[in-house]
Amino acid sequence: MINIYGITRKKLENYFLENGEKTFKALQVFEWLYQKREKNVDDWSNLKKEIRARLLEDYSFEMPRIVKKECDELTHKYLFELFDHNFIEAVVMFHDYGISVCVSSQIGCNMGCAFCESGRLKKVRNLETFEMVAQIILIEEEIKKRVSSVVIMGIGEPLDNYDHVMDFIDIINDSKGLQLGIRHITLSTSGLVPKIQDLMKRDIQINLAISLHAPNDEIRNKLMKVNKVYSISQLICSIKEYIEYTNRRVTIEYVMLKGINDSDDCAKELAILLKGMNVYVNLIPYNETNHLEFKKSTPKRIAKFCQILKEKGLNVTIRKEFGSKISAACGQLRSKEVER
Repeated sequence: MINIYGITRKKLENYFLENGEKTFKALQVFEWLYQKREKNVDDWSNLKKEIRARLLEDYSFEMPRIVKKECDELTHKYLFELFDHNFIEAVVMFHDYGISVCVSSQIGCNMGCAFCESGRLKKVRNLETFEMVAQIILIEEEIKKRVSSVVIMGIGEPLDNYDHVMDFIDIINDSKGLQLGIRHITLSTSGLVPKIQDLMKRDIQINLAISLHAPNDEIRNKLMKVNKVYSISQLICSIKEYIEYTNRRVTIEYVMLKGINDSDDCAKELAILLKGMNVYVNLIPYNETNHLEFKKSTPKRIAKFCQILKEKGLNVTIRKEFGSKISAACGQLRSKEVER
């Protein structure tokens, strides 16, 4: 049965038309689901009893459940159990400027990035749209506060689950849905070039983040399997095309791995690669895990790398570290539970 939390307002309007009802009924349903957060359909007083009965017959209203939580001062990490007993996770980060949630888009991941805990456990399936929406709703209920931004950067490759992720963005951006501004939504991809082009043509003003993590094919081939399919030159061409078409700046994510991609030469090569592009580089201190041999670069090395990029004219920031006292690495909490 289709879950109501995975249906966009447009699709719900079509549903009501097919059932001989006015399209504004979809607006009323969205208001109950997302504005009033009323889960008891019997209390949807402005909808006829017959309509409520049909909705209950045609849609599921069930939600996944939170089964574990780990917290430190600025970070909460949640483990969700789905109806098929698979697990996913989401991370809440408390910033000075608001609350952001990093959501998962798949159960496991087939990208196989060497430094990533998520890729150790292969993809089981794509998440349904409602399973992504539910991560935000359940977290807001748990923390009793509104989320101000969403990052699709948890377990999975979002562009490998393109249709469900696009519906998810539609629902959370909807003025009667979760009301998140489109520019407060970030999608992170490892570099699926054809899907970046599809996203470009869709022309929605989200923030696009590219997980680059290396300045050349030699290093990136060792770190990211996707580079053997879509090389850095192909990826850079698609980013340039995306920027020109959308007139949007793109974030370049670069995880700092000790002795792998953090040398002065790597910084200089990265600066040449990105020269003249409307991008900014986000240097990410690595979250170490027990299962992977990679180590994070020292603060001194990260600072020097950052300095070189700035001297070469790039916009660059060092991401603030979150979750150092908990299972912070993407996929770490899930892998612990699966192995247990």
